[in-house]
Amino acid sequence: MMVISKDLSELFQSLPKLHILYSEELKKHLYIKIGGKADFLIFPKNVSELKEAISYFRSLNIPISVIGKGTNLIVKDGGIRGAVISLKNLNSISVFGDRIKAGAGASLIDVCKVACKYSLTGLEFASGIPGSIGGAVFMNAGAYGGEIKDVLESIVVLDKNNNLKIKTRDDLNFSYRKTNIEENEEIIIEATFKLTPGNKKEIKKQMKHLTKLRKSKQPLKWPSCGSVFKRPPGMYAGKLIQECGLQGYRVGGAIVSKKHANFILNIGGATAKDYLAVIKHVRDVVYEKKGVMLELEVRIVGED
Repeated sequence: MMVISKDLSELFQSLPKLHILYSEELKKHLYIKIGGKADFLIFPKNVSELKEAISYFRSLNIPISVIGKGTNLIVKDGGIRGAVISLKNLNSISVFGDRIKAGAGASLIDVCKVACKYSLTGLEFASGIPGSIGGAVFMNAGAYGGEIKDVLESIVVLDKNNNLKIKTRDDLNFSYRKTNIEENEEIIIEATFKLTPGNKKEIKKQMKHLTKLRKSKQPLKWPSCGSVFKRPPGMYAGKLIQECGLQGYRVGGAIVSKKHANFILNIGGATAKDYLAVIKHVRDVVYEKKGVMLELEVRIVGED
């Protein structure tokens, strides 16, 4: 861990409004409930506080990482050095005609509920996807034939020079579970979705149907990071893993789900080391038996 000297602690008096936790266990803040400590975990309440925090930590040459709700993220057991910024408080949601504007920390499920409330169709596919708006845009989240790129109009980002910039959908180079946000070193601040006026009753019916379908097929009882592997072209990762007889394979508290093979569950006390060992074994066996190298959908960060 980074040593926090008395002098360094005193410097934080220059950020009196910021909620900062020291040497905080990230597993408390991630969906999967595993992960080591962050030297500093910061919760800005608005863009001004976010920019202030970034300027401050950069002035001290302290590295910065950004997380949302942590639903598709594995932090290694050694944690993350430097400052980890959580955007969960940037969670405003507003409606302007057929458009919804949402902060990066807003829940995707909550945005879907707002769309339904205002009889706006287009987000039904996402109605059961956990996670934040920022994360959903970052990885072009999708399900049941729909993707974020289908309804996104624009985003506001903080660029690597700490300046706000508006980007359109076409600027993001969308592909399967990928955008260019990471390579451009940008932080998503908010997103605007352009939807279509529809029938509230039908929208609600479809959202309810897809949520029920998700619950019936996915192992939601235990913590996980969602789908671990991307879908190979013309195939399904879960089916390949199942055909290789890997369901129930376990290391420590991490186990391949018997309900949906593309989920690895934390059934109690799992470490990131357990989880990564299961991932490696699954990839090795699928490649050996099927000739397919599974590509990760989940993000893995931090130190061993």
